[in-house]
Amino acid sequence: MAERIDMRVWAGRTDPEPDSLRWHQCIQPLTDTSPPGAALLGFASDAGIRRNHGRPGAADGPLAIRRALASLAWHRDGAAFDAGDVACQGDALEDAQGRLAERVATLLDAGHFPIVLGGGHEVAFGSWQGIARHLERQEQRPRLGIINLDAHFDLRDPARVRSSGTPFAQIADECQARDWPFRYACLGVSRASNTRALFQRAESLGVLVREDREFDVRKLDAIVRDVERFIVRCDHLYLTVDLDVLPAHEAPGVSAPAARGVPLALLEPLIETIRDSGKLRLADLAELNPQHDIDSRTARVAARLVHLLTLNR
Repeated sequence: MAERIDMRVWAGRTDPEPDSLRWHQCIQPLTDTSPPGAALLGFASDAGIRRNHGRPGAADGPLAIRRALASLAWHRDGAAFDAGDVACQGDALEDAQGRLAERVATLLDAGHFPIVLGGGHEVAFGSWQGIARHLERQEQRPRLGIINLDAHFDLRDPARVRSSGTPFAQIADECQARDWPFRYACLGVSRASNTRALFQRAESLGVLVREDREFDVRKLDAIVRDVERFIVRCDHLYLTVDLDVLPAHEAPGVSAPAARGVPLALLEPLIETIRDSGKLRLADLAELNPQHDIDSRTARVAARLVHLLTLNR
């Protein structure tokens, strides 16, 4: 069961016309007897951001996303559930990531499609640990692909400190220890925000890299084909979206607003390709910081992404 489920946030307008439901009218609290569906699980943490010397406040992200999602129109055929929050107390990040992993694995075991609402991008290590626990019960060497929409590689060396900047380096180390393939695509990377050492680290790990400056309407089909080729080499997919991949005018409420970024209109076709592959098992959204949001722009983008991910599932 969830650590905390508060359904009071699910409120909004109600329309009198038939077939005019909204999310707040349809989502239910998760129980042990809930049928498989989309399960929203919050990760209320900005401990990793603090360790990474970023702007704290992402611990309030899950609540802000729920509020923005509540009044969106309901177009799902399947069920959706609120699975509550995993909260990080103080700097106890590793404990929180462990509890998140346990919750994600339990949701996957029960047949749910978990969408984790962050929180800093330290959420990624907990999410990955959860899907790894689920898959290792079924397969000896699962072909799990990670697709990260992000301005940053988050491949910093975790030996000194584990933070929101290290999750994929931690995952690479875990894959090596398990003799699992490390398949990682990072799309939307800002060269100005990642050192040469990080680009070299990505190259040494065989990361599929597409920079923010490569994204335009003319090149989008080629990037989609790159993603499709990546997907073919995987049996399972984990999608993680750091909202700082978006331009600052679309996502001002993040720890590190992007000077350039990739517009939502160019990200949505990639997300649809991943969603419709039949291999997406888990997704999370990271870095929403309501303290620095403007007119709830970033929260609204995050809610739209949840809406997009849950269509046709």
